Amino acid sequence: MRPIAEREIRASFVNCTKGEVKRLAVPRDLDMRPWDDLDFLGWQDPSSPGRAYLVAEQGDRLVGVALRRATSNAGHVRRSMCSLCLTTHTGDGVSLMTARRTGGSGNSVGAYICTDLACSLYLRGKKDVGPGGRMPESLTLEEKISRTAVNVGEFLQKVTA
Repeated sequence: MRPIAEREIRASFVNCTKGEVKRLAVPRDLDMRPWDDLDFLGWQDPSSPGRAYLVAEQGDRLVGVALRRATSNAGHVRRSMCSLCLTTHTGDGVSLMTARRTGGSGNSVGAYICTDLACSLYLRGKKDVGPGGRMPESLTLEEKISRTAVNVGEFLQKVTA
């Protein structure tokens, strides 16, 4: 992903009001992000653990969506798989994230996503998920990256449909 500035990030949101966009917490470390290793920019709101944001390049434009994280079932030891990057996590490493659809329909769309939104780093082995987190596959890294990009694109399309 190419480096993006705060102004571009704020302009990319499709499922927020202008007031919500003004108030959302953009990461302060944009200049420190590993842009060459990111397929999308994702982060959690530090002041509200239930809020997260995802910004991805879709064609020649950026599309950003605000997400709500469902509360976890603390205490349950389970393994869940991210629907974007297909990384598996134990505990609350994967969360149901919902995004309000555009167009004022009032509906939302959800997906199980890595809670920390670090899918790109898990794919590339830059962040360790622990034993069993990445299933052995015969796909190349480029094919896994492409699959994740398709999954992100399909999720964003559901939000904007």
